Amino acid sequence: MIARWLRELALGVRFAATGGRAGWARAVLTATGVGIGVTVLLVAACVPHVATAVEGRSDAREHAHPGSEHAVPKAADTLKVARVDTEFRGLNVYGRLVQPDGEPSRAVRPPGVRELPGPGEMVVSPGLKELLASGEGELLAERFDGARVVGTIGEAGLTGPGDLAFYRGADMFLDPEATWQVVRVDSFGPQRPAPEEELPAELVLLALVVLVVLLLPVAMFIATAVRLGGEARDRRLAALRLVGSDIAMTRRIAAGEALFGAVLGLLLGGGTFLLARANADRFSILGHSLFPSDIQPSGALTAVILLAVPVCAVLVTLFALRRVSIGPLGVFREGSDSGRRLWWRIALLVLGGLALLVFGPKVRGSSGGFEVGIVTGVVLVLLGITALLPWVVEWLVSRAGGGTLSWQLALRRLQLSSGPAARAVSGVTVAVAGAVALQMLFSPLEERYTSFAGEPGERESIVASVGVRDAGHAAAVMRRFESMEGIRSQFGFVQAEVTEEGAPEPDEQGWRPTLSLAVADCATLRLITAAESCADGDVFLAAGTEAEPDPGTEPAGRTAVRPGDRLDLQAGGPFVKGGPEPLWWAVPADARPVPVDGGTLMWTGHPQVLATPGALDVGSLNSAALSVISDPEPGAADAVEHVRNAAGLATAQTFVWDTRDEQTAPEFALIRTGLFVGAVLVMLMIGVAMVVQTMEQLRERKRQLSVLVAFGTRRATLGASVLWQTAVPVVLGLLLASAGGLALGRTLLWMADASAADWLAFLPLVGAGLVMVALVTLASLPVLWRAMRPDGLRTE
Repeated sequence: MIARWLRELALGVRFAATGGRAGWARAVLTATGVGIGVTVLLVAACVPHVATAVEGRSDAREHAHPGSEHAVPKAADTLKVARVDTEFRGLNVYGRLVQPDGEPSRAVRPPGVRELPGPGEMVVSPGLKELLASGEGELLAERFDGARVVGTIGEAGLTGPGDLAFYRGADMFLDPEATWQVVRVDSFGPQRPAPEEELPAELVLLALVVLVVLLLPVAMFIATAVRLGGEARDRRLAALRLVGSDIAMTRRIAAGEALFGAVLGLLLGGGTFLLARANADRFSILGHSLFPSDIQPSGALTAVILLAVPVCAVLVTLFALRRVSIGPLGVFREGSDSGRRLWWRIALLVLGGLALLVFGPKVRGSSGGFEVGIVTGVVLVLLGITALLPWVVEWLVSRAGGGTLSWQLALRRLQLSSGPAARAVSGVTVAVAGAVALQMLFSPLEERYTSFAGEPGERESIVASVGVRDAGHAAAVMRRFESMEGIRSQFGFVQAEVTEEGAPEPDEQGWRPTLSLAVADCATLRLITAAESCADGDVFLAAGTEAEPDPGTEPAGRTAVRPGDRLDLQAGGPFVKGGPEPLWWAVPADARPVPVDGGTLMWTGHPQVLATPGALDVGSLNSAALSVISDPEPGAADAVEHVRNAAGLATAQTFVWDTRDEQTAPEFALIRTGLFVGAVLVMLMIGVAMVVQTMEQLRERKRQLSVLVAFGTRRATLGASVLWQTAVPVVLGLLLASAGGLALGRTLLWMADASAADWLAFLPLVGAGLVMVALVTLASLPVLWRAMRPDGLRTE
């Protein structure tokens, strides 16, 4: 029996391949639709390898961090490294200062770096090199103080071709014993992995919904594409019955024709994927880019795609012909009087809703084990919404009437055959329904996992911290911040971490509690405190401010600094191993408490002690830094870039904060990026799918259109009828999708224990669907004009 089936399928493939121009046109349309879907599926199959490859290269350039258990002793091949990451107009720039302990040729090198840069030199990634050479990168180039590019980082040291990264030779001596931001390394590579934290249940839910919403339209699109073909195939099937083929054999031959188009689609999709893969390094999405070698589909998933698409073509065709009577005199479909069955469509919705209600409490309780149930529920609900569309279209058009001539032509066509029109927009329906539900879930979770550096209502400020050696150096650095473009005003003070006498000893990793001390002139102190009088030599204590070291290091019952307390000025920071000898300084007896501006100082560590230069020499502080707070002008987008340029990258103690910055949890950001990329691909696929479906319908109706034109029907009327034929199913599909998506979204919000941020979020999606209708109509007009030619009247 299997051999007979294979022979009949092969006969159908032969008919499709030798069916002349019309047969190849139908096969090409089917292959185009299937090929687009296969391309998207192959891209999805690459996700596991992409994640592994990018993470592997990112880990390869990792090095020991401050707080590592085992300090690396100085040796001929060791390298001192300091982190100097920066940003430029929303793009992250990976940066490290490097300085060998011995000969540069013997020192360990980061991956992708052939030779270590010396002082005033740097090696950069190709992406950063291109940016610095462009007009847009002129502002960024100022940040490197004229450092000369002497090399390029290879692929092994980059997360992607567009990665912005540099290694710069340190101009000053880096001392890991005195400065906690500097670390000595003897190798690069993955560090000891931190304990893996489970992804929050609501993010798992979001990821599952994203996966279903992006992949389900692709599967439906492929299933719809293999059903292309109409009257020409019907005549051929009738001829097969006339020469003695039974019904089952005829259906299998028809499935073989669909199989031919599906196999062509596999080849087309694979070729498109390979072409896109070869040019992947030319594109960047949301700051992310990939090397072609990263884009390798999983072998198991590829095998599933290669097997599932042809099988889907055969099964879908056999399923579609179940309501078709193929006889020697023609092909007859079940009459419209019987109507479409509604019960199983409702059953899909009910079963999906029950699955979500059963497994929803597990999401709310974060108990796990809900993944399969949630995916099943969402899939059933979306399929139920889509399955309702043909029934709704048939029910509505059977009761509609009247109107303009173009409306009546479109209505009559839908009354005769509403199935193809409804199938053509099934992808839009399921995509919009999923997108509405996803938008409802996404918005509150985005608020939950996204925050701003500053709180609403606070003054917008840009805070920079630059390491300084003494008062003269601090004054020179401060002059760099003066008269910056986009900055209204700024002030600064020197700050350092100190340790109280009697504080707990450093823990096993060298971390210890510290206090923050600031040195500023009286003019600055009047800006950040409520001191009624101030003279050089005065010392102030922040009123009511207690020590605030890193969480977990502060013993209970710690009190605020008091006059007479002794502070170690050489503490150098919260982390130290083998630091310099203590240098004790006693808080003067006349030091008085003053209220401080907590909103301004929250970005500088809330100094507990504030001294004037006459009371404390900046040069006596270890790892001191100049903190500069700048107020940007309204609308000055590049103000923070000018502050970063003034801060520079020459020292490891350089940090810049913008209170206007948006901070997103990395797990959520990853899901958001995947959603954006997938949505773009799916929307392009749906648009092309609708064009292909419309072109196929026009091609099959070529003779009827020519007859209408011959009887005097205006082309504008026929064009409007095509618009109505596309718009009616789409509008009904969008209404169903909006209602079903809102209900599904409300259920997902209940699972995530969140509230809807905007119940009207579906309106832009509905608008996008209507715009798509207009674009599809415009794209199909050239085919429509050709179908109206008089040669369409010819027949055999």
